Amino acid sequence: MSVTTAARPTRPVHRYQLDTGLVHMTPAERAARGKSARAEVPLESHAEFDPADRPDPIALLEEQGATRVPNLVPVRYGRMMASPFSYYRGAALPMAADLATTPVSGLAVQACGDAHLSNFGVFGSAERRLVFDVNDFDETLPGPWEWDVKRLAASLEVAARDNGFPGKKRRAIVAAAVGMYREAMRGFADMTNLEVWYASADIEQLRKQNPGQLKARQRKAVDKGMAKARTKDSMQAVDKLTHMVDGKPRIIADPPLIVPVNQLIPDDVDRKSFEALISDLIAGYRRTLETDRRYLLEQYEFCDMAHKVVGVGSVGTRCWIVLMLGRDTSDPLFLQVKEAQDSVLCRYVGSSKYANQGQRVVAGQRLMQAASDIFLGWHRVTNTPDGKNRDFYVRQLRDWKFSLDIEAMVPRGMRIYAQLCGWTLARAHARSGDRIAIASYLGGSDTFDKAITQFADTYADQNEKDYKALLDAVKSGRIMAETGV
Repeated sequence: MSVTTAARPTRPVHRYQLDTGLVHMTPAERAARGKSARAEVPLESHAEFDPADRPDPIALLEEQGATRVPNLVPVRYGRMMASPFSYYRGAALPMAADLATTPVSGLAVQACGDAHLSNFGVFGSAERRLVFDVNDFDETLPGPWEWDVKRLAASLEVAARDNGFPGKKRRAIVAAAVGMYREAMRGFADMTNLEVWYASADIEQLRKQNPGQLKARQRKAVDKGMAKARTKDSMQAVDKLTHMVDGKPRIIADPPLIVPVNQLIPDDVDRKSFEALISDLIAGYRRTLETDRRYLLEQYEFCDMAHKVVGVGSVGTRCWIVLMLGRDTSDPLFLQVKEAQDSVLCRYVGSSKYANQGQRVVAGQRLMQAASDIFLGWHRVTNTPDGKNRDFYVRQLRDWKFSLDIEAMVPRGMRIYAQLCGWTLARAHARSGDRIAIASYLGGSDTFDKAITQFADTYADQNEKDYKALLDAVKSGRIMAETGV
C-alpha cells in the first residue's frame, strides 16, 4: 500500500535547548525575561488555533505506520476508532503538527510531547511509596511548555465530552487543570532548586492533606485503587501471563497481542544460540544502569520473552516483555523492552542530542519524573532481520502501576484529577525549565486559563472531525482497521 507523505508546516523548525545558564541570572532578571516574553506573545493569543492548510492527519498516521510492524498497524487504527478520546490518544503526531503553528513564548522545558490525561498515573518509587506522575515519555524532547499544557487541556475536554459532561462542567475541569498548573508554577518559582527537585505527589500524603476534597465514595475508590496498585508487580504478571512448562514459567500465547519468542524463532536457529544473543543484549542494556541496579540485575537470568502489543498510539512499535528469574520461580522480574523511534516533536523542534532514541526517552523521563523505575535503561539492537538498527528503552513491566478509569469519572472526580495532573506537569517542567520566567509570564490572573480553555474547546471540535476522517478512511478502504483486539 502506498503512503501519502503529509504536508509539512510552513513555520521553520526552531530548535529548543534547555537553558543551563540560569545560574548566571538573578531571580529578578529571570522574571523580567518572562514579562518580556508576555509582551511579545500575549496570554490571550494562546486561545488561537487555525486549522487552515494543516497537514492531512490520516496521512500523518499512515506515515507513522510505515515504520511499524505491518500486521499490527490495523490494530492501532482499530483501537483509535473506539471513541474520539481513543483517537486523540493515538494522534500525538497530528496534534504536534497543529501545535507547531500556535503561539509560543520561547521558554523551553523538557516537554513530555504526549501529556494527555491517560499518560499520568500511579506507580511505586524505589522507597516503596505510591507516587503520582507523568508515566509516558516516548515523545519527550526539549520544547515549548505550552504544547504540553495544551495537549493536557484538550485531552480533558475530549474525555469530558466522551463522558457526556455538559459544557459548563467541561470548561470548569479544563480551567481547573490550567489554573493549577499556573499556580503551581508560581509556587515553584519561589522554591530553591533542591526543593523543586525533591517535590513529588505522594498519594498517601495527598490523601491525608486533602480529606475534604473527596467524598466518602471517592475516598473509598482511591483506597481501593491504592490497594490494587500494590498488587501489580512481577509476581502478579507471572500469575497472569505465564504457565508452567517442564518446571519453568513460559509466557502464554495470545496472538496477535502476545506472541512468545519460541513461535518467532525460525526452525533453523538453535535455541541456545538465540539465548546467547539475548544474553548479549541484556548485557548491553545492563551497562546503562547505575552500579547498584546493575549488580541487582546480574542476579537474574533470562527465562522467556514475547512480543506484546501495548497502548493505543504505541501499537505497531516493537515491544517485548522479558521474564527473568532470580533465586527461583518465586523470584521473577518482568521487564518491558519498548522500541523508541523519533519523537513526534522532532520535526518541529529539531532532533534529539542523543543518537540513541532509547537514551532520549530515558534521559527525558529521569529529568521530568520525581522518581523513576530503578531498571530504566536503553539499548540499540543492530543487524536486525530487516537490516535496520533499532533503539529500545527498558523498564519494569509492572511496578505498582495503576491508572484511573477515565470513563468512570464523574465531573467532580475529573476536576480533582485534572488539578493533580496540572500540578504534576508544572513540577515536571519546573525541574528543567526557567520556572521563574514561566511563572512571571503566566502572571497572577486567570487570563491564560481562559485562553487555554477556549483552545481546548476549539481543538476538541477539530479532534471530532479528525476522528470522523479516520472512520471514513476505514470505510472507504484507504486504510485497514482491526477492531476488538
